[in-house]
Amino acid sequence: MQANNSNDTSKKKYFVFKLIPHRPIFAGDMTEGERDIMKQHVAYCTEIAEKRIVIVFGPVLDPKGIYRLGIIEVKNEDQAHILAAKDPAVESGLQRLKIYPMRATLRE
Repeated sequence: MQANNSNDTSKKKYFVFKLIPHRPIFAGDMTEGERDIMKQHVAYCTEIAEKRIVIVFGPVLDPKGIYRLGIIEVKNEDQAHILAAKDPAVESGLQRLKIYPMRATLRE
């Protein structure tokens, strides 16, 4: 396994994306327009997953309210923010996004 130290600029950085809907019951009462945007969101995430930028993504079934989580691997934090801004769910204002850096990771 290989450790990723956030002080080493030659290695990829990992970030957690937390997409938070604008209402707690969003997953259960989406409008048709919102559903279309979320389909675009899934297509976007699938596209960047195929490029091996997104490590994992999907909904988290938190009883307090479902949200979406992704872990990405990029060169730097600027790239993470660029990817986030291009997400249709974020771009449309349908979901708020919080980005958290991961200090160290282990990958095989």
